[in-house]
Amino acid sequence: LGKQDYKKTRPMLRATRLKAEAKKTALGVKEVALVLAAILVFLLAFYAFFYLNISNEVDLDLDPGEN
Repeated sequence: LGKQDYKKTRPMLRATRLKAEAKKTALGVKEVALVLAAILVFLLAFYAFFYLNISNEVDLDLDPGEN
């Protein structure tokens, strides 16, 4: 708290301090975006893995020499 706060009452000082602490501990947009991007990349990798496995199995089932 700076020198300009000497005129404020005790509840105003407390509110200012709580507001500063909340600002310091709040999640930023950048952190939320990074977490969402990481989850999206994980889901896409998971989907691609199973998609490739299923497409390989379908190719094996459609053996051109059978019929």
